[in-house]
Amino acid sequence: MPLVIVAFGIVALLVLIMGLKLNTFVSLIIVSFVVALALGMPIGDVVKTIETGLGGTLGHLALIFGLGAMLGKLIADSGGAQRIAMTLVDKFGEKNIQWAVVVASFIIGVALFFEVGLVLLIPIVFAISRQLKVSILYLGIPMVAALSVTHGFLPPHPGPTVIAGEYGANIGEVLLYGFIVAIPTVILAGPVFTKIAKKLVPNSFTKSGDIASLGKLKEFKLEETPGFGISVFTALLPVILMSIATIITLLQKTMGFEDTSFLAAIRFIGEAGTSMLISLLVAIYTMGLARKIPIKNVMESCSTAISHIGMMLLIIGGGGAFKQVLINGGVGDYVAELFNGTSLSPILLAWIIAAILRISLGSATVAALTTAGLVIPMLGQTDVNLALVVLATGAGSLIASHVNDAGFWMFKEYFGLSMKETFATWTLLETIISVAGLGFILALSLFV
Repeated sequence: MPLVIVAFGIVALLVLIMGLKLNTFVSLIIVSFVVALALGMPIGDVVKTIETGLGGTLGHLALIFGLGAMLGKLIADSGGAQRIAMTLVDKFGEKNIQWAVVVASFIIGVALFFEVGLVLLIPIVFAISRQLKVSILYLGIPMVAALSVTHGFLPPHPGPTVIAGEYGANIGEVLLYGFIVAIPTVILAGPVFTKIAKKLVPNSFTKSGDIASLGKLKEFKLEETPGFGISVFTALLPVILMSIATIITLLQKTMGFEDTSFLAAIRFIGEAGTSMLISLLVAIYTMGLARKIPIKNVMESCSTAISHIGMMLLIIGGGGAFKQVLINGGVGDYVAELFNGTSLSPILLAWIIAAILRISLGSATVAALTTAGLVIPMLGQTDVNLALVVLATGAGSLIASHVNDAGFWMFKEYFGLSMKETFATWTLLETIISVAGLGFILALSLFV
């Protein structure tokens, strides 16, 4: 019965969001209330549960998410992202242009959220395709593959960051293993898949696309932008700090050397919140003050970044409320009981549940959070690596993006594709990322 109620809740969510065009956050809160009551939760506990889920999720995420948005905005507004892209295009040369786009998109994708990275990189891709007379889709597929993979697997992106918090996984380990999984996945879903897509829908590679809806975008002369080295360093600094702390902690566990105040300080700096704050302060200097940009202008970029993520934070909070209802309403325990004694790996189970919810709901982040509510009670019965369960949930939540996902429509419109062509390129690309990601995670689970 609990699973029937959850299924009813998901259908209700679809009707509210897609049928009645209700705001996603409002829809999640309505469904959380209805599902809580349907599960027989005492009336006095319903509001407390929803508040706990919303507050617990945002309490962990808001700091990292907010600082990450500011960092990305500073890199974009200073021209740092443009410098990274154009320098790599220049270094790789015309023959290896796809690889230049992959590497640039991957570096920029670590620092910027998917939609921001897309809006920033598409005009650059269009300009390169005109200059070199190559198809925009030939460059566009590797670009969105890199952005999507970083969005699904690497903190400080909302999905992996929030799931790591829910599962109690070490965020540095998620980042480290995320990189191991992300790099081969990007190669498969980017340059390799482009060759397959060209055979599947050759006509889509002749389209000219349309980015008029992006409006007038800020363009920089290359000499006006920060240097390549400092731009890459600023974009990757949170990753560097978190990775150093994680590697030292793993070495300490393996070799068994005793804890010291120096190691404690490294762990503190490597905490997601601390490393994001340090990186933001560095970006304020490198992307702003060092280039004689007034502090007022730098702070304006930060304020704009925060105003743009307000609704996204609420939607993630709403997803956290729904997740808490599933846990407190006993659905998670019911699923755990159902799979008790099964040989099915929690990694595989998390991927399957996230994939089903992603196809149903459209939102990768909401699908991942709902999966957490169903999988958390199972994790106490197993010694599985929690960082890998985080990555599996992220991989499942990317699968088969279609008409209920904003990314599907953005890709279709920008690249001027038909529905059939969008399914054969974007939807298939997201599915390759999801399935290949799972394959690499399962392979990695044999060693960690």
